[in-house]
Amino acid sequence: MGPAPLTAPSLLAADFARLGDEVEAVAAAGADWLHLDIMDGHFVPNISFGPIVVKALRKRSAIPFDVHLMIAPADPYLAAFAEAGADWISLHPEAGPHLHRSLQTIRALGKKAGVVLNPATPVDAVAHVLDLTDLILVMSVNPGFGGQSFIESQLSKIATLRRMIDASGRDIRLQVDGGVTAKTAPLCVEAGADVLVAGTAVFGQKDYAAAIAALRAPVRAAA
Repeated sequence: MGPAPLTAPSLLAADFARLGDEVEAVAAAGADWLHLDIMDGHFVPNISFGPIVVKALRKRSAIPFDVHLMIAPADPYLAAFAEAGADWISLHPEAGPHLHRSLQTIRALGKKAGVVLNPATPVDAVAHVLDLTDLILVMSVNPGFGGQSFIESQLSKIATLRRMIDASGRDIRLQVDGGVTAKTAPLCVEAGADVLVAGTAVFGQKDYAAAIAALRAPVRAAA
């Protein structure tokens, strides 16, 4: 097991009445990135927020913004999220007809491009766009709601993707989101993930710094 992973607390689990303060608090607590789940009520059965909110929050912290688009179609909104301050923009292969073109667009906007794989989406979906991919996000729950239980079958998918990334020789982050806790984090990292998205495991705790440390601690101990 390698070095401790990056942590990306998911804003979906934050207090929406005080989002700006929450962003500052989690950044001060040591989070590496901030994960922002964008939901449209169409691609997933929930609605969260859009580029206007991302732009407003961008003023509250310099922490990298990791924007996960759960919207369809995604292409018409890529420029808006880039302009709002996203550093990483990830989308699902199912969210548009031309994944290759979408990734090209994100990179042309000067942002890091990611591909998100739902639990039932095969790894082959990203196999032919690795040259345009900076991040692969494995969903270990079905997207749409926070607080779901970890789907352990995704560990083998993470391992397969790790081998694929290593074989490509490219610098691609491997991220996991869904049911990530201090208990499941070591399993994800052992399988090959290097970025952990955690919602209630961070924002649902009283001490954000302790919660973030808890995600890293078992991994450090094993290393």
